[in-house]
Amino acid sequence: MTKKIAAITGITGQDGSYLAELLLEKGYEVHGLRRRSSSFNSQRIEQIYKDPLEYSTNLHLHYGDITDSSSLNRFLSIAKPDEIYNLAAQSHVGVSFETPEYTAETAALGPLKLLESMRSLGGIEQAKFYQASTSELFGGISKNAFNETSLMVPRSPYAAAKLMAYWTTINYREAYGFWAVNGILFNHESPRRGETFVSRKITRGLSRIKHGLQNHLVLGNLDATRDWGHARDYVVAMWKMMQIEKPIDMVISTGQSHSVREFVQIAAELLDIPIYWEGVGLNERGFLQNGQEIIKVDKGYFRPTEVSDLLGDSKLARETLDWRPTTSFRELIKEMVDSDEKLALRDLGKY
Repeated sequence: MTKKIAAITGITGQDGSYLAELLLEKGYEVHGLRRRSSSFNSQRIEQIYKDPLEYSTNLHLHYGDITDSSSLNRFLSIAKPDEIYNLAAQSHVGVSFETPEYTAETAALGPLKLLESMRSLGGIEQAKFYQASTSELFGGISKNAFNETSLMVPRSPYAAAKLMAYWTTINYREAYGFWAVNGILFNHESPRRGETFVSRKITRGLSRIKHGLQNHLVLGNLDATRDWGHARDYVVAMWKMMQIEKPIDMVISTGQSHSVREFVQIAAELLDIPIYWEGVGLNERGFLQNGQEIIKVDKGYFRPTEVSDLLGDSKLARETLDWRPTTSFRELIKEMVDSDEKLALRDLGKY
């Protein structure tokens, strides 16, 4: 049986690292695109990476950038993949308001350049293409669950860029016959989540507060609700989407929503530092049982256009892929808390 070859852009990110592990376990040869950096930026994949000059390995890393067509052409020419997973982008919604042009270059033009590279290189156009789409497309315009037919109303530069990528993927599928699919993933987290994302900011901040490394945690909209799952579960859905005969765009979600406040509350309980709340809106504060104020709300962390509620309906994925999340909301937070508490103890020289 011929070994399958997969190409992953954004392999050093949260999703890329979990996906690479999954594909390697399934016997794939994996080629990953990573940006050149003066500092080490491959921590998330260090447990699976081996220097190909010293070891025989199925994981190969290539320098390049999703905004650079020449490096994309070289990457695909070397890899000659059967499956291409495009996970690269500036993916922080809040940051996209500050860097809208760069966000558009990576999240909108990047997928276009990648698809054009596939079209221009002989044989590569036969590869299956996965585009990492997002629940931010829906804009949180209702409290009802969003599915594949829901109205899309992007409310950030990031979401607007991803909407272009979503339709570009469909266009190449319909215009050129590409096997190309959008995975519309709702929020998915893990201990590998970047420290500036709210989920990781909470578990890291509370762990550091517990051990005296930090005094308080400043957050934005505590009432915002999200459909949170584990990235490890969601990359399984990505892979399953690529194994079906015809490409079908699908929502991937847990079908349950929780507020940012709930996330904080559970993380604090798991760290054995239960908190209570006082005030409302911008005046809401969280306190330890001894009266120490540790949670503050600042309007600077509110987006110019807020997305209050995002809940997904992944019925199509359940029925078509036989996919279901395996990690509960509380289990997800516990895994993140355990990891971040170990990091806090390490900073204290105790681990």
